[in-house]
Amino acid sequence: MIPCFALAFWFIASASAQYPVKKGTSNIVSTLPDANKIVLPPSVPDPFEPFNRGVWLFNRVLLSDVVKPTAKGYRVVVRKPVRTAINNFGRNIAYPVRLVNNLLQRKWTGARDETDRFFCNSIAGVAGFMDVATKLNIPKSDADFGQTLGQWGWKPQIYLMLPIYGPSNERDTVGLAADTAANPLTYISPYSFDAADPLTYISPYTYLSYGLMYNSLSDTVDDYARFAQTEADPYSEIQYAWTFVRKNRVADFRVKGKQDPATLETLETVFFKPKDLSFPDRGRTRMVYLPSTHHELRYTTWMQKDKAAIVYIVPGLGSHRLADTALALAELVYDQGYSVVTVSSPYNWEFMKEASTAAMPAYTPVDVHDLHVALTAINARLERIYPGRIGQKAVLGYSMGGFEAMFLAGAETTNARPLLKFDRYVGINSPVRLLYGVNKLDEFYNAPLAWPAKERTADIENTFLKVAAFTQNSLRPNTTLPFDEVESKFLIGLVFRLNLRDIIFVSQDRHNQHVLKQELNGWHRGPVYDEILQYSYEDYFQKFVIPYYRKRGIDLSAPDALEKASDLRTYASALAANPNIRLMVNRNDFLLPPEDLAWLQSIFPPERLKVFEQGGHLGNLANPTVQKTIVGMLDGLRPVAPAPPVKKSSPAQNAAPVPVPGTLK
Repeated sequence: MIPCFALAFWFIASASAQYPVKKGTSNIVSTLPDANKIVLPPSVPDPFEPFNRGVWLFNRVLLSDVVKPTAKGYRVVVRKPVRTAINNFGRNIAYPVRLVNNLLQRKWTGARDETDRFFCNSIAGVAGFMDVATKLNIPKSDADFGQTLGQWGWKPQIYLMLPIYGPSNERDTVGLAADTAANPLTYISPYSFDAADPLTYISPYTYLSYGLMYNSLSDTVDDYARFAQTEADPYSEIQYAWTFVRKNRVADFRVKGKQDPATLETLETVFFKPKDLSFPDRGRTRMVYLPSTHHELRYTTWMQKDKAAIVYIVPGLGSHRLADTALALAELVYDQGYSVVTVSSPYNWEFMKEASTAAMPAYTPVDVHDLHVALTAINARLERIYPGRIGQKAVLGYSMGGFEAMFLAGAETTNARPLLKFDRYVGINSPVRLLYGVNKLDEFYNAPLAWPAKERTADIENTFLKVAAFTQNSLRPNTTLPFDEVESKFLIGLVFRLNLRDIIFVSQDRHNQHVLKQELNGWHRGPVYDEILQYSYEDYFQKFVIPYYRKRGIDLSAPDALEKASDLRTYASALAANPNIRLMVNRNDFLLPPEDLAWLQSIFPPERLKVFEQGGHLGNLANPTVQKTIVGMLDGLRPVAPAPPVKKSSPAQNAAPVPVPGTLK
């Protein structure tokens, strides 16, 4: 079951996860006719959600506090080739499970292939410790009793979170018992069977099976733990993803409509990850007290041993400081001799709870001011911890973080001490207008409205099945993704709708405006999630943000008030006059319409603005040429420590600035 847990995680991480819904209903609540609304495929019902969340919490603690720390030592003692050999042995000895289920599912070719693999690996592979069959191109045909029961017509009715084994349902739990009975390891025990001895019943598996499970987890537990740490509600995402990971239906990989290069390139963002798998754990997470909120904010550092310029990385909308893109950028910059700090986005649940003076993000002057206060406090603390080792300072943001970095640069002349002054402002794929960007995300989420209403939900399910199938294989950059324009746009819109869900839930949990009718219950979130998902980004601004700020003396309902406050063109003169700005954009970025690109080119000379023709939104970050450009935008900062070896593994342009109000309590 652990491998399936991993598939669910990777499914989520690849931007396809959603939220729990009641069977037979949509988690999009709408008064529009069916032809004009998105109805997502239902997940397996979760009637025991509070109990399942408790088990998930147990699993999370077990992974983070037991398996992860011990796995570090285990990996030192048991080297990678040995761990791989143990995994190979574990799979090989479970051959009877796959044979029986391939036969029961009438997969005759699969049964033959698994038999060929078993004898090949058992003989030539020394009891299965070496996977000779794969080198001989003999395909795998994984099968288990849960799949067999599904093929025989058993449709799951109850979602279950099992201790240790992770997500399941009543069908797969029965299948797990049958898999156990068919696994030879079940009958190899370190103790004799004794009906009166409790050890006999401690688990359906013996210590040997748990050892194999631990060995497998030792290489993936860091990703599991980081996923649980970075997501606002990882349980709900796993719950929905599990539905499609365990679907007994083969995806139709045909591309029925035209493809959209910009959004397909955007999906390739998933390939930009740290090259050195140990890099995330080499960072040190600290906390800094913020008087403005009376809370401590977490941040993560990678410090050079000698004095070096320091780069503060601000991630995209809703992203966590330990998200893959933030970590990959941190590694890229650190390997060039810079010290690095990552913080979570002002739209992320962590920043909202710990550093935001407003109950909800949306009003850029307040959000960026809170970010600036946090970075100032972090820098002051680092100066105390590492005296004499902090050189010049840069802020590097991508996507929404790039927008916020540019906003900081535009407001530089109005920022009073003791707010931190930066020596370089770097933006990657920054939008120019926030409201244009979020409206585009709403548009993408509604892209499936182009499909016939009767087929729409089934087509969305097929899109999810495609993603689930792809995430079970090792993807490489430049892989041809089988998504048409509607599918690729929808997947992007879905990810940001997930961010909006978290933003609304966290904001209302902090400051309940009583807009939502359902109870805000952290242990039973399904009903309130269903309700939240009726809200678009436009609804969020109109029904939550504007009323909130109106009560605090800021009228954002006035014509152009919110738009002007969230538009870089408001700061055109200051941006043009700031020589320390560096910006990189893509011409086919869907968040950057031609008129906004033309505006950027009108105020920034070529040496301060790099335009790539392709890449969509952040989709070309894995490209070496793009990475060289990113590093080049930091040139001139001093000092820079010796780089360590890289391990493989149309408002008026001169409008007056919007004043930054004081912190909101």
